[in-house]
Amino acid sequence: MSAQPDHAPVTAYAPAPGAPAELLAQLRADKRADRWVPAFEREWSAALEESRRTFSLAGLYEVVQDWQGRLAHAPAVDAFVASGYDDSDAVDLAELRRRRG
Repeated sequence: MSAQPDHAPVTAYAPAPGAPAELLAQLRADKRADRWVPAFEREWSAALEESRRTFSLAGLYEVVQDWQGRLAHAPAVDAFVASGYDDSDAVDLAELRRRRG
């Protein structure tokens, strides 16, 4: 028998206690701050409310991890967009789903 409850979500790691504040400071310094800061604050508030209801920090950890990933990958996305890559032949997945349905 396992000592871990089978219903508890497992997170990859627990962020440092100051990670949300550091992350918010990085988001505020980013050129996308006008969109990213309100989005982070909405997600953080929702995760905080969930945490209060469930007594679980997993949702808060997920928000921090997701936004850390977005910040880490932003330079690669910017480089891709700046490269002028022609993606006009891309498939619209919504249209593809409508055809199947």
